[in-house]
Amino acid sequence: MSSKGPTPRRGVLTANLSETLTLLLIEDDDGDAFLVEELLKQAVAPPKIHRARSLREARAKLTPEIQCVLVDLSLPDASRLEALDEVLAVASPHTAVLVLTGLRDVHVGVSAVQSGAQDYLVKGDVDARLLARSIRYAMERKRADLAQLKLVQAELTAKENARLEGALLPDPLLRTSAIEHVTRYLPGSGGTLAGDFFDTVQTPDGAVHVVVGDVCGHGPDEAALGVALRIAWRTLVLAGQTGDPLLRTLDTLLRAERKAPEIFTTLCMATISPDLTSAGMRVVGHPPPVLVRDGVVEVVQGTPSGPPLGIFQDAAWSVLDVPLGEDWSMMLYTDGLIEAAVGEPARLLGVDGLVGLVREHGSIDLDRLITRVGTLSDDLAVVMLRRRRE
Repeated sequence: MSSKGPTPRRGVLTANLSETLTLLLIEDDDGDAFLVEELLKQAVAPPKIHRARSLREARAKLTPEIQCVLVDLSLPDASRLEALDEVLAVASPHTAVLVLTGLRDVHVGVSAVQSGAQDYLVKGDVDARLLARSIRYAMERKRADLAQLKLVQAELTAKENARLEGALLPDPLLRTSAIEHVTRYLPGSGGTLAGDFFDTVQTPDGAVHVVVGDVCGHGPDEAALGVALRIAWRTLVLAGQTGDPLLRTLDTLLRAERKAPEIFTTLCMATISPDLTSAGMRVVGHPPPVLVRDGVVEVVQGTPSGPPLGIFQDAAWSVLDVPLGEDWSMMLYTDGLIEAAVGEPARLLGVDGLVGLVREHGSIDLDRLITRVGTLSDDLAVVMLRRRRE
């Protein structure tokens, strides 16, 4: 700011700069820099001002503690918008930028705002009140820009989650009305989808096939992998492939699609006989299903059938033959349910706690069950099948 500018007026910053700020002034002209510093000294809490005479000096001083940068667009090692671009590139994402221009470069100030600066000031046409107001405006606009960016990112994440959730949570392919089919899915406390998936398919022979799986990890890559495994499982079942051949195909797909070699997948799948009185299960490194048979609540014994997918190349999985009888309910779930916090003081629910809740309720009621658990640290996916009484 030229020394020909208005004389500083005392006391006008009282309502504008009432908290201590940390600013960086990038100005090679000592006279202009002195005037800025004198104007800002009038605040109730004068800001802490760092001075840089060039972009080279500014790079070392643009630390995260800087809340606002005042940058002259005529520097010895940069000119016009080149200086602004450099500042925006190295400044903290939370740092506001206020541009200083000459009287003949007002159009440059407008271009600077369009390029990412929060505001601009014309040298020789500023006083203490205007300077304070501009700094506050720049900081508030920066906050608003960041809030808007977060909102847009949240909306994009929600849309992506909805798209992935639609693929993770399909409609069952059931022709029989003799089975009640209920599912629930809840994301963990982070709100980001993980790789939990489930599906149910009835084949032409009348058998009902159900799977619940969990890709380790969280994020869009894991969710997308869960979608791929679910679709592959449905396709293989409809093509007549079951048992170990199906699991080996899923294992091959997992190894081909995963982003890192340490990613594995647990799952539980069951094939209910056409007469609905028995089931063959494979519990692949997964929590054991909960059964209610003739009023008796228990977990499937003999689990797991073998290791998770993606760990051993030559893995094999034993079949668990489970009699169901005429009156039964079956619940397959991911570990997000048994790792939920319950009670005061909070403790993990665990398999025993889950069985206890089902016994307390007298049946598998997913809504009542989920309301009893506390904060979820992981995604929760549950499938409940119940034979309808005639």
